[in-house]
Amino acid sequence: MLVLGLSGGPSLVFESKLDVGTVMFHDAAAVLLKDGEVLSAIEEERRSRIKHTNKAPVHAVKDCLENNGLHLSDIDKIAIYFEHSTYDIMKYDLQEEYFDDYRDYINRYLQFQLNETIDKDKIFFVSHHLAHAESAYRMSGFEDALVVTLDGAGDDSAGVVLSRKGEKSELLYKIPIADSLGFFYLDVTKFLGYDLFDEYKVMGLAPYGNAAKYRRMFKKFYTLFPDGKFTLKHNHIPLLHTITKPRQKNEIFSQVHKDIAAALQETLETIVLHILSCYQKTTGQKNLCFAGGVAHNCSSNGKIVYSNMFDSVFVQPASHDAGCALGAALYVSEPKKSVALKHVYWGLDIGADKKIEKELECWSPYISYKYMNDKSKKVASLLSSGGIIGWVQGCSEFGPRALGNRSILADPRPTENKDIINLMVKKREAYRPFAPAIMLEYINEFFDCPKTKSNYSFMNYVINVKEEKRIGLGAITHIDGTARLQTVNKETNLVFWNLLNEFYKNTGVPILLNTSFNNFAEPIVDSVLDAIVCFLTTSLHYLVIGNYLITRNDISMNQLEELRISIPTHVELAQFCKYTSYNDVRTEYLVRPNYNYSYTQKISQETSLLLNTIGNKEIKLKDLFEQSDHTINQAVVWEDIKKLWERRLVILRP
Repeated sequence: MLVLGLSGGPSLVFESKLDVGTVMFHDAAAVLLKDGEVLSAIEEERRSRIKHTNKAPVHAVKDCLENNGLHLSDIDKIAIYFEHSTYDIMKYDLQEEYFDDYRDYINRYLQFQLNETIDKDKIFFVSHHLAHAESAYRMSGFEDALVVTLDGAGDDSAGVVLSRKGEKSELLYKIPIADSLGFFYLDVTKFLGYDLFDEYKVMGLAPYGNAAKYRRMFKKFYTLFPDGKFTLKHNHIPLLHTITKPRQKNEIFSQVHKDIAAALQETLETIVLHILSCYQKTTGQKNLCFAGGVAHNCSSNGKIVYSNMFDSVFVQPASHDAGCALGAALYVSEPKKSVALKHVYWGLDIGADKKIEKELECWSPYISYKYMNDKSKKVASLLSSGGIIGWVQGCSEFGPRALGNRSILADPRPTENKDIINLMVKKREAYRPFAPAIMLEYINEFFDCPKTKSNYSFMNYVINVKEEKRIGLGAITHIDGTARLQTVNKETNLVFWNLLNEFYKNTGVPILLNTSFNNFAEPIVDSVLDAIVCFLTTSLHYLVIGNYLITRNDISMNQLEELRISIPTHVELAQFCKYTSYNDVRTEYLVRPNYNYSYTQKISQETSLLLNTIGNKEIKLKDLFEQSDHTINQAVVWEDIKKLWERRLVILRP
């Protein structure tokens, strides 16, 4: 049986009229199963280059099919990650037009991308939280388990607690949206100057604060009941205004902000552990399966495994809504058996050497490259000498973590490597930690692992670094002595394991700093092209793709002008008049994506006039400058274009 699972919204990449917001639709993905086993799993953001995209997963669907030599007509079932009744409620929020049946929207975008449609009787709807739950249980390898999902909202709830025994599942608790832990965490996250999808930043900030400072206030925000239930009092959150003003975006964090973050994190952990403890005692279950957006809170997950209330814990690596595509597909697939997850390298493959070299050759005026016969030794030597390296191998990962196939790697020992990577690539807050990837064989030598059994391959848990090892692992040890751990197994990623092993031979440390290969404005790189562009728009020392080592060339302005420029289909040019005083109006020129205006970039009038002549064409920069009917300050325009390229608001290629 071939099953395709889908998450995401109904609109195509160039549309905005069908959007009902990123809270309802986000993290679009497609997952292809054969007889319950994953053939391909791809997040749409990796292909469209729109972070957390709420658009239809058209590229992901096409790739899943093409990678496996299939057509839409070969698919037995398509599973959608919410109940059809939810669409009946939300369709009146859609602008201008809507279908009576969401299946028509599915066929609308399948027709657009594949020139195929599917029998509507093959399309099934799966409750959002049942999809989350199935994604966790069916990948756990457990026969019996307590299954818990927690997030912002999905359909009519913010989570469920289930007792699972084989194929039999008993619903114990359906958490109302009014008690959403995801929305509660987000509300305080916004008070701290962040927004949706930034919750992990607050988690990283929390160890810098003192939770006790505002513990009494945060206890007013919730009530715990003896049966494992709880209530949240969102109307009490404005009490935070009595402590301090809401932090403005880019404002420096005060100690008050850090203490609020610490109290928030402690509150989340208290409620989660309360739920789990009560239902563990009620059911007697010794295994836990956990999914939903809250399950991406690695600090909370660490508290769960250190609590020792379960013998084994499995946290779904794709606990966000992309994982619902997997869960929905599993829910309608056969056979229904639970098999322990080994890896999530289910995305696109970079291809063989010849394919990689063909793409590299296109960029040869801008980069140099050479083939490595023993890349593990060469790259390990570069890393141990202080090199910061973009590392692209094999198939991309499914989920929010780069696990050694689309990674930025560095020596984990020098504390300053955190600042170097932030300056080079991430341009993010200095307090945020980086993760260690360690050879599985050495985990107990460097980390205090709990008795509870779990798979640490997916960066799901914050674990204590052994005290005597912390000074020697400055780049990956957080301020509280912890790290978000990833173990690397020889059996599931031999290429990455070999690199770690060579680094160990050089340094005596079987660990590398591992962070996702992307800049601040884009999703994790997926293709060879993505990796080259990210390399050229950051200050990484080296790029390794497959067996090729890549460095930058010195580039002249004449060479840059040979690049072709185009505008992505989801990007729009805009201008508006803005009063700067009662008597003065100024025109601002903008480039912005149609899905989120917070990524807007201001440009000069000259650049705006030039970009408006491009339309849907692709044109050499030199020709763009020459065809202008007015004098161009090329230095100003080029600075604008570099900023737009860095933010992925224009496309440049040879």
